[in-house]
Amino acid sequence: MSLHEKLDSVLIRYQELSDLVATHAEPGSDDYTRMLKEYADLTPIVEGVTALRDAQSEMADLAGIIVDPQGDTEMRTLAEEEFRDLKARLPALEQEVQVLLLPRDEADERNAILEVRAGTGGEEAALFAAELFRMYQRFADLHRWRFEIIDYGETDIGGCKEASAVISGRGVFARLKFESGVHRVQRVPATESGGRIHTSAATVAVLPEAEEVDIEIEDKDLRVDTYRSQGAGGQHVNTTDSAVRITHLPSGVVVQCQDEKSQHKNRAKAMKVLRARLYDHKRQEQEDAQAESRRSQVGSGDRSERIRTYNFPQGRVTDHRIQLTLYKLEKVLIGEALDEFIDALTAEDQAARLAALH
Repeated sequence: MSLHEKLDSVLIRYQELSDLVATHAEPGSDDYTRMLKEYADLTPIVEGVTALRDAQSEMADLAGIIVDPQGDTEMRTLAEEEFRDLKARLPALEQEVQVLLLPRDEADERNAILEVRAGTGGEEAALFAAELFRMYQRFADLHRWRFEIIDYGETDIGGCKEASAVISGRGVFARLKFESGVHRVQRVPATESGGRIHTSAATVAVLPEAEEVDIEIEDKDLRVDTYRSQGAGGQHVNTTDSAVRITHLPSGVVVQCQDEKSQHKNRAKAMKVLRARLYDHKRQEQEDAQAESRRSQVGSGDRSERIRTYNFPQGRVTDHRIQLTLYKLEKVLIGEALDEFIDALTAEDQAARLAALH
């Protein structure tokens, strides 16, 4: 199907949905809600198509003025200028429409489960993991997303062995999905007397939040252990067995939550993480079955892939997937400049997927 035919089919479907929504007998029904969602999803595409076709129509009108031998010279000159401007804008309008037509990741609009773990580098890696976790918390605040901590394993000197959170808001997973992988830090540790630069690492995983309908989990497949919540240095956060550890026996996945004082709330949060992990595994299997298209995307989503280096002596952050370096280390770590990486990664992914279609 040509681009022109695709655009026609989108416009036809949009009008069909508009008529169906207007005449539907049961507002609020599942069918009505589904149609409203499809209508909302198509709206930005239709707006893009309208802008493109308006520009093409205007160019055709201007071309007529330019070739009219009876036309006014001044009018022809103005028409030529406008025609050149529109011709220069046309490729961008076409690409915008093509990007909007790309198959969407069904998980893009979901909330996300963030998991950060200290990697190689001992206490220094734990300190870096804590900084990354705070970076995403600040980033969420800047976007007015809800950041709900599930688990936080603090070390004696303020580092973090592992931490997890639910980030809720519009399009959270779409914005954060390229953050999964190994983040590396190069700096002189506070504990280093010789002033030598050390390299440490932390692993970030961003998973789409799953609904119960996405993943069915049976009680017989779970082992649930309760224990007392622990703070840094083994201090008890509380004196009841409120912390929960859940093991999914078929897969061996283990999740835990101790952030809440209520065992019931901790179990609910832990189940949310477990469901997200199993859903992510299911998605990975589906994507591996489409390995060729997966290779064209930015990063593989592999948690062991080194994606970014934070170099403190030089004040720079480098994303190795797109070879982008920003000398804005502090602004990245407070979440302010993180969008620059995310925008570039999203654009690169879109370009790769567009190239794969041609």
